[in-house]
Amino acid sequence: DTGFDCSGFVKYVFAQMGYSLSRTAAQQTTNGYSVTDLEVGDLVFFNGTYSSNTAASHVGIYIGDIQFIHAASGGIKITSLSEDYYAARYVGARRVI
Repeated sequence: DTGFDCSGFVKYVFAQMGYSLSRTAAQQTTNGYSVTDLEVGDLVFFNGTYSSNTAASHVGIYIGDIQFIHAASGGIKITSLSEDYYAARYVGARRVI
């Protein structure tokens, strides 16, 4: 398989806008600053999506209307933050821009 993993996708998108992010989802939890009131472009983080003991194992970009875009199995997807799987694994958000 070829293509993006979640953090690679986020890193690529932000690079297109001139921002440099860390490589992995766990490392990206240190980029920018923590927020609770989400705005378009915020990074949203999830844990327990893979067998990992890191701060975050999955990351996406908030696009508004309680949705985020991310690289997942099968390609780039738009998913609701309220979807049970992701809502149960949500660990926070960071603002980089």
